[in-house]
Amino acid sequence: MTDLNKVIISGQHFINGAWSNEATDFSSTNPISNEPLAYRFANASKTNVEDAVAAAKQAFMQYRSFAPARRAEFLEAIADEIQADIEAITQTAHLETGLPMARLQGETGRTCGQLRLFAGNLRNPIDTRYVDLANAERQPLPKPDTRLTTLPLGPVAVFGASNFPLAFSTAGGDTASALAAGCAIVVKGHPAHAATSELVTRAIARATEKCDMPNGVFNLVQGFAPDVSTQLVTAPAIKAVGFTGSLKVGRILSDLCAARAEPIPFYGELGSTNPQFILANILEEQAESLATTQVQSMLMGHGQFCTSPGVIVAVKGAALNRYQATLAQDVASQGAANMLTAGIASTYQTQIDTLLSNPKVELIAQGESSPANHFTRPVALKVSATDFINSVEVQQEVFGPCAILVECDDKAQMQLIAEQLEGQLTASIHGLDNEFADNHALIEAIAFNVGRLIFNQMPTGVEVCHSMNHGGPYPASTDSRTTSVGSAAMARFERPICYQNMPKSLLPLRVNEGEAGVITF
Repeated sequence: MTDLNKVIISGQHFINGAWSNEATDFSSTNPISNEPLAYRFANASKTNVEDAVAAAKQAFMQYRSFAPARRAEFLEAIADEIQADIEAITQTAHLETGLPMARLQGETGRTCGQLRLFAGNLRNPIDTRYVDLANAERQPLPKPDTRLTTLPLGPVAVFGASNFPLAFSTAGGDTASALAAGCAIVVKGHPAHAATSELVTRAIARATEKCDMPNGVFNLVQGFAPDVSTQLVTAPAIKAVGFTGSLKVGRILSDLCAARAEPIPFYGELGSTNPQFILANILEEQAESLATTQVQSMLMGHGQFCTSPGVIVAVKGAALNRYQATLAQDVASQGAANMLTAGIASTYQTQIDTLLSNPKVELIAQGESSPANHFTRPVALKVSATDFINSVEVQQEVFGPCAILVECDDKAQMQLIAEQLEGQLTASIHGLDNEFADNHALIEAIAFNVGRLIFNQMPTGVEVCHSMNHGGPYPASTDSRTTSVGSAAMARFERPICYQNMPKSLLPLRVNEGEAGVITF
């Protein structure tokens, strides 16, 4: 076990390969005790942001030309260096987030796995590239030689997420996929786990040196003030943004990106209610086990997963009454727990109070009383399908351990809810095999409003693999054509380019005939 008293946290920014600034501006907090930790951090100034962006721009000029195999070595070195410091990183993350050590160890493994996944894709490309060979005999005009490949966009700004201090933060999926694409990075560390961000940055810095990468290929600026974020996304040299967080903040930053003189892509993953549609026959057979599984899923991370199941849709009747009874019993037996930050806890409680003040919303059950203001209780609520459909407020995500049971009069109401859903990251449909065949219209309606449609499983968690899609129609994400998890995440930070009649001596290896992934016409 690492002695955290011997782990030095400078609290500084990491810009162009060097640590800078005096750490006097803010502290991270232990969310269990709600007391500040001993760590102190610098809040990035306008000059710090300018310097970080300039360093990334300069490094990009060199890094973009590196062969895919060399970038792969860099990603693998980062994974190795993180793994070498896993004890200090996870213990520090535990102090700053209150998340269990087992969860953080698993998240570290996922972070390293993502880095290695992209390294593998660079060595053995899975994307398709097209080559149309020249035909001088074609009439009425000769056909030119054209070859379609990609170029990296440029320096990318990445924002650390509050609920995933590793997998969606400093060296998380956005950073890994952008580095794989050939982009340089400026990370804005999340102030709730700034020490964790620094330790991961130190691992990246060691990998940068070992692989002889340009100093500014990765930069970290710490900060709690909103102007740090706004300056970063409006910096002219930044060419794309990766963000995981709230709809409110994400929309502000997205609008800033769109309003620039040169608009840039903002890839925001903004959350979801992840509705669960339960068909009649499986509800009759498995009401109690389905309710218990619902509670287990919604309480993972105390409801602070972006894929937490926050809405349950089913047709009323005796089976649903049994489901509700078990749901109430299981929720009532759960203890209160801390949220990731006191601010998140306050927002959760405000949302719950607002819902409970709505006469159309019924309280099914809530967990044991909170021992402190920054602890929150699990809550299960109920509303009729009619009132759910007619209330935007009831449909909104509650980030925390809360679920709303939507009681439908019939299948037609369930279908209407599916058709009117806001964009979601995921939705699940639970049914017996013979039921699915009779519900094509429902399945299709759900599919058009989600990024991942799940059958007979809860949505909590995201598999890191080639076929994964973690995104969805707005407001789940800001670009439903992209994913923030899986191999295709790299495409967010590339753009297509066609080379026409380029001399073969100049052609990139990726579009030479005979190379893996190249289709020739």
